[in-house]
Amino acid sequence: MFNFTPLLGAQSVSCASQSLLEFEGGIKVLIDVGWDENFDVEELQSLERHVPTLSLILLTHATPSRIAAFAHCCKHFPLFTQIPIYATTPVISLGRTLLQDIYSSTPLASSVIPKHSWTDSSYGYLSSSTGDLPQILLQPPTLEEVASYFSLINPLKYSQPHQPLPSPFSPPLNGLTITAYNAGHTLGGTIWHIQHGMESVVYANGWNQVRENVLSGAAWLGNSSTGGSEVIEQLRKPTALICSTKGAERLPIAGGRAKRDDQLLAMIRSTISKGGTVLIPTDTSARVLELAYMLEHAWQQDGDGTKGDSLKAAKLYLASRNVGATMRYARSMLEWMDESIVREFEAEATNPTNRQHRRTDSKKNRSRSEPDQDTQTTKKPSGPFDFKFIRMLERPSQVKKIMQKQSPKVILASDTSLEWGFSREILHRIASDPSNLVILTEDSGTQASSEEGSSSSLTRRLWQWYKERKDGVAMEKGPDGHNLEQVHTGGRELKFTDAERTPLEGKELAFYQQYLATQRQLQNTSQSANQINLESSADAVDENSSTSSSSSDESDPELQGKALNLSATLAHANRGKLGISKEAFGVNVLLQQPGVYDYDVRGKKGRETMFPYTTKRRRGDNFGDLIRPEEYLRAEERDEIDGQDPRDPGTGKHMGLGEKRKWEESGLQNANGMRGSNGGSKRRKAMKSSEQGTIHQTNGVAVSEDDLSDLASDEETEELAFSPSKLTYTTRTVQVSLRLAYVDFSGLHDQRSLSMLIPLIQPRKVVLIGGNVSETAWLANECRQKLSTAGMQTESADQSSANTIYTPLVGETVSASMDTNAWTVKLSEALVRRFHWQNVRGLGIVTVMGCLASATDEDGPHPLKSPTTELARKRQKLSKSEPSKEDIPISDVPTQQPNPPSTSSLPTLEPLPSSRVAATLSVSQPLHIGDLRLADLRRILQSSGHSAEFRGEGTLLIDELVAVKKTGTGKIEVESVSTGGGGGAGGAVGKFGDRGMGMGMGMGREESFLAVRRRIYEGLAVVAGG
Repeated sequence: MFNFTPLLGAQSVSCASQSLLEFEGGIKVLIDVGWDENFDVEELQSLERHVPTLSLILLTHATPSRIAAFAHCCKHFPLFTQIPIYATTPVISLGRTLLQDIYSSTPLASSVIPKHSWTDSSYGYLSSSTGDLPQILLQPPTLEEVASYFSLINPLKYSQPHQPLPSPFSPPLNGLTITAYNAGHTLGGTIWHIQHGMESVVYANGWNQVRENVLSGAAWLGNSSTGGSEVIEQLRKPTALICSTKGAERLPIAGGRAKRDDQLLAMIRSTISKGGTVLIPTDTSARVLELAYMLEHAWQQDGDGTKGDSLKAAKLYLASRNVGATMRYARSMLEWMDESIVREFEAEATNPTNRQHRRTDSKKNRSRSEPDQDTQTTKKPSGPFDFKFIRMLERPSQVKKIMQKQSPKVILASDTSLEWGFSREILHRIASDPSNLVILTEDSGTQASSEEGSSSSLTRRLWQWYKERKDGVAMEKGPDGHNLEQVHTGGRELKFTDAERTPLEGKELAFYQQYLATQRQLQNTSQSANQINLESSADAVDENSSTSSSSSDESDPELQGKALNLSATLAHANRGKLGISKEAFGVNVLLQQPGVYDYDVRGKKGRETMFPYTTKRRRGDNFGDLIRPEEYLRAEERDEIDGQDPRDPGTGKHMGLGEKRKWEESGLQNANGMRGSNGGSKRRKAMKSSEQGTIHQTNGVAVSEDDLSDLASDEETEELAFSPSKLTYTTRTVQVSLRLAYVDFSGLHDQRSLSMLIPLIQPRKVVLIGGNVSETAWLANECRQKLSTAGMQTESADQSSANTIYTPLVGETVSASMDTNAWTVKLSEALVRRFHWQNVRGLGIVTVMGCLASATDEDGPHPLKSPTTELARKRQKLSKSEPSKEDIPISDVPTQQPNPPSTSSLPTLEPLPSSRVAATLSVSQPLHIGDLRLADLRRILQSSGHSAEFRGEGTLLIDELVAVKKTGTGKIEVESVSTGGGGGAGGAVGKFGDRGMGMGMGMGREESFLAVRRRIYEGLAVVAGG
């Protein structure tokens, strides 16, 4: 069984993605915890309902649409951190810097208290006094907490199968295996392959087959070095392919990556020649690596900067609050990038000229204060992402300073949505100048309505203007002769809605304190209940795994929503009190409530029918004490938690929700224990920031001493972020006269990639998600045509092919499991004696041909007999054979469904009668089972005295007479090769496929040909066909 439910990101304009996969036995896998630029907590309600039943979580990309809600879930969903999480190392590292950037940039990421958490009394109390509900902000996670959350993720490598551990409240996984493959869209991006029983699911939401400057292509056809034409075996013919549809209608760029890069540089040169500013909104940790690497190399390869349109006539900036850490992580993960990046790093490291330049520069710098121009021109960076021309900006004061300079500049700024990050403020400053240019790098889509409301992001509104082109298009000739399209905005008005934090006061503060107290009690209650369940669940795992009825009871929706019932009870409890009813605890009330000794189990299921028993676990045993993994962490792993040593229990203590700190633990007092004007923590932060500025300056970051003067105001904003506050909005309108352009740097699959690869993958079922309605409909129609043409459909002719192409909506569950059935039969002794076992790689294989017969009826099978009649008949026979026991009349037999049949009541498989054997063999065809490796065949033939060597790719030549080839589909071809000259023919060809092997060759080659064929047959099992 396999069910799929898109929680977010199905046939919608929103780019956020959350997917729920459910397998047999109640196993639930959550893939991605994305969020959009609105950071609406109401969108996470469906995810919160499923948290108590999740088995594990998988992450695909380090982008906001895949990972933005991760820290929020860890902070505000109590059971979320207990679920095992898996991702690749780049996704963990870059995702950490992304979320730290988000929470440092906008108060929207903290999200407001959801409406369903307001009690009726508080709702009326506040609405009557203020006229409207205040948008009170939840407490955001600190940067240290964000780092600690990402340290919980288990890192994986590509192409390595892994059997994950289930969550404490999950049923056994029963051999579920996950494997990560390169997706190509982002650094560390993942295509997940999940194998559970007979279900083989490939989850590919966001991938790119095209090789780029930094990233290699997706792993569908193998790595970039192999360059095969067949999909690799691990990803071929899955039972279900879950594929994204974003970009399905986009045609590929003629000329590929080089044309795309040249088009972007041509637009930049055009704007520089006019003295304008180029703004390129991008993300903060994923696609920014491709853009930054390409622009840095373009600036390096440009001329001396004397021409007006030269790239070096403009400054190049990269603005993001945490870009320094992002680039440090990128420099440490070169093995995850394209092979060209690795070769570039090795060339820079082994080039003696670079070392000579550095020694010469150091001598000149010691002799005079400033190096000459030639020295700076010849000096090279030490490797990829050691920027020489890009200057990184991490503070608002730095961005404000460079924007005051009236000179050409190119700015890469976060974020693509223009709703948070430095790109929003930069757009506001450059909007009125028609010589400036904004280059959009992704197709943001348009809203369903033409209204430009506040729900539409700035990027979507600019994209709508670009597609409408009401105010004309500026056409300029590029260096290659093609036209460069730049759309005029014509002085339209663009409304900016800014969200700011405001401290709570009066009745709002009282309600916020009440909310914190309620949440703290709910969290403590959930943790105590979960602690009891964890202690008792370890002993019940074997029983649950061996009993199918108990697993079906555990999957009951009523039991799965236990935590939600607690939340609802708390929300509608006594207005002035915070009590919880006994029914909310379930059977655990016998352990958690004093003085309670009775519990009504009538009408209950599963665990609710049994007395809760708590097993005391020993923290040590006869083999020694338990090992604490945090004591054996490497230095760099401890540094990832911002200097917090996990071995120190004092620093690792987390404050509970609403819990007060001691004065000496706050870090606000000075040496005398009093509150200082600037505080010791501020001085330490200023010293830390100045040290980071020194480090960044060596990598091309321009951080001056004047920028440190703004630290006090920035830290006051940080202190306000962790104090009770609410959201207030201010609106400002700007007249936009700049130009708009579009260059596709999204790094996603296009129409050609989808049309080519999906038929090669040959999936049995296809589930389409991750795009708007138009893209999903187009790809669904394309898949029906391609798969039916290729003969991949498994339905009968009268069944519609739409049954294998699913296009679910958000919250809609589809069943995409295999169309197979399994039955249990008993083998007769006569049939077992006829078995002829064959061994293939340590496995025994046998062909079974027989007919079913009833084991309980001598006259033959009676399929129309009911189970009740058969059970009564069996019991009547049993009573006759045992006269000492009381007879059981047939009328007293219970009428409910009997227990599962025993072995004696199973149908028996008997040998075929001799009259039917000949007819059966005439229609059956031989089938070869096994995977023959040419390297193994070469070793076997060499041990037998034959000469065998590889010639070309995938060809084995034996005795210079016989060639063996293996195609991508597993078919083996054996050819007789002619080595002599003259007018003789090249020899006949014998092919080994589904119908055996045919041969025709000269008499001199017959011995070698037969020897090769015999060895091939010995390595395979030939079944069926007699």
